[in-house]
Amino acid sequence: MPEIKSYAVFISHAWTYNADYYRLERMLYEAPNFTWRNYSVPKHDALDTATNAELEAALRRQISPTNVVLILAGMYVTHRKWIQKEIDIAVEKKKPIVGIVPRGQERTPQEVQNVAKEMVGWNTSSIVSAIRKHAL
Repeated sequence: MPEIKSYAVFISHAWTYNADYYRLERMLYEAPNFTWRNYSVPKHDALDTATNAELEAALRRQISPTNVVLILAGMYVTHRKWIQKEIDIAVEKKKPIVGIVPRGQERTPQEVQNVAKEMVGWNTSSIVSAIRKHAL
């Protein structure tokens, strides 16, 4: 049997809406025949930074080794400066971006649609398929 690739994934999300992050994280860990390493920055494991410049540098270090960046594309993204910064870093580092439309969401931010290789629904198989398709 061929070896299963382990994907390095950064999930960009707003801490205010971290329930979606934790649901997505659980979905990926429970996905059959899928292995990944989590490079995200959840609220419970915040980066130890004191200034905006330090935070940006730390985010660059988190995103640099990844194969793909997932963006939880709720409408709150347009109001979150740091999610936009994560998007900008991913684009700068030529990391493929997959936008994930939260369950029940009818609209998604144009900023995410503009940079995403693919927009997928809130479905484990769709998300895993997009990661496999677009990851470096």
